[in-house]
Amino acid sequence: MTGEHQEPPDSREPLDVARLQRRLAEFAAARHWQPYHTPKNLVAALSVEASELVEIFQWLTPEESARVMADPDTAHRVRDEVADVLAYLLQLCEVLGIDPLAALDAKIDRNERRFPAPE
Repeated sequence: MTGEHQEPPDSREPLDVARLQRRLAEFAAARHWQPYHTPKNLVAALSVEASELVEIFQWLTPEESARVMADPDTAHRVRDEVADVLAYLLQLCEVLGIDPLAALDAKIDRNERRFPAPE
């Protein structure tokens, strides 16, 4: 899932999760990929893309990993892999009927109760 969609900044709609999910669904539909976008396949693809992101950082020191965006070529690879991970995650959420922002908000609430901040 690489490639760039570029329009002049003033003609683009604001980015939001629902709009991105629609674009991903339209992209897949135009290529007749929906039969392949099962939860199992999307999770597998998500795992592969996450592994490709890990690969960029695998042998870096903590200091090198903190500076990874300073190198334009590496920064481009990181952005592409982050986009791939997010694309598959959003598609998975769409297929399963999960609101990713509500799921994250609920998870943060649970974590705040589970791990209260020290006073």
